[in-house]
Amino acid sequence: MNTETELITQLQAKGNKDAAFRELVTQYKERLYWHIRGIVKSHDDADDVLQNTFIKVYRSIDGFKGESKLYSWLYRIATNESITLINKNAKRLQVTNEEVQDLALNNMESDVYFEGDAIQLKLQKAIATLPKKQQLVFNMKYFQDIKYKDMAEILDTSEGALKASYHIAVKKIEAYLTKD
Repeated sequence: MNTETELITQLQAKGNKDAAFRELVTQYKERLYWHIRGIVKSHDDADDVLQNTFIKVYRSIDGFKGESKLYSWLYRIATNESITLINKNAKRLQVTNEEVQDLALNNMESDVYFEGDAIQLKLQKAIATLPKKQQLVFNMKYFQDIKYKDMAEILDTSEGALKASYHIAVKKIEAYLTKD
């Protein structure tokens, strides 16, 4: 397994970068898939966004300046691609982004790739009630255990703001899960 620096060097080399790109995909596809899935909810949409993310990475790797970690750069692209898909779906269906999320949540129970139970589904519904930024922060911290420092690079926000967003999100989710 290559270090991040070696991988970037190989990807930006003028020769055959296909082997390095396969290595990149192998190293990051699962983590990126679950990050994307947390945003778009649907397995099929997550697969599409993951593919679009790697296409964008392949085409623009030469422009990667190393000002952030490769990992952070990939997550930022995946996050933006996820939001783009939600926006496109909302426009296509002529509904709000929130309604697209509601549709995805309602379809989650019948999704053969959803491995959760009733409690997991209720948690997903609670997360869906949060503003988009709090959803992103909660998913990245709770499900993927991404450090605030890395999140700050990915979302271009201060660590303090992210900690506050996560704290507020947790309180809102707790309130949602304990009502009834």
